[in-house]
Amino acid sequence: MKVPAVRPYFWVVKLLTTAMGEAVSDYLVNDVNKYLAVVVGFVVFAAAMVWQFRTPDYRTWPYWSAVAMVAVFGTMCADVMHIVFGLPYTVSTTFYAVCLAVTFIVWYRSEGTLDIHSIVTRRREVFYWLAVVFTFAMGTAVGDLTAHTMHLGYLASAFLFTALICVPLIAWRLGANPVLTFWVAYVLTRPIGASFADYFGMPKSISGMGLGHGTVSIVTLLLVLASFSYLSRSGIDRPEAETPARPVAPAGYGPSRR
Repeated sequence: MKVPAVRPYFWVVKLLTTAMGEAVSDYLVNDVNKYLAVVVGFVVFAAAMVWQFRTPDYRTWPYWSAVAMVAVFGTMCADVMHIVFGLPYTVSTTFYAVCLAVTFIVWYRSEGTLDIHSIVTRRREVFYWLAVVFTFAMGTAVGDLTAHTMHLGYLASAFLFTALICVPLIAWRLGANPVLTFWVAYVLTRPIGASFADYFGMPKSISGMGLGHGTVSIVTLLLVLASFSYLSRSGIDRPEAETPARPVAPAGYGPSRR
């Protein structure tokens, strides 16, 4: 199996990577050079994905490095539509939502399941990473939509999405479809981490704290590297057992109930 066990630490590390991706992308695009940033971001993203795909089973560093680079490049993809092409956040949000929906539909019709515990073939892995890329890009656009278009600001947006992520958690606890609740929560982690990163890094004039993208990038990057190292050394992220490939999602899927 090519994905980690889904336990509380999974969501913590996912949130850290989303915040790091937002901060690093904003720093490279706004403070360095937006065109160079996109090119370099794509190259490193592609290298991380090649590393992950060439790894025969789940390994901490290849998998989470790929997630981290999706966080950076996914942010750039969402920002490019607004910054370079001048499209409103409603358009970019809708575009990536449609891309994600199409990915899920084709994935389910092809494989009969969206369960990440069934990622045991190359085709399913491709579908999985396509979904991950689009969740990051859409989540970035949604966070910007609430902060700017809806005028909530970054901190209010972060608290809004933090409250919203409790919905799939409660629904899962009450017996709702675990695959559905997982993906809803997965999408929502992106605007949570991105909104908090923006709050700390953006200027005070636009509802941020004004610490700067560079400072937030360094802090979140160190936290992300520390979390990867801890997972790798402890082994707590290892899947318990591989789930055989099958067309129907297993009933026990989802974040561990332990």
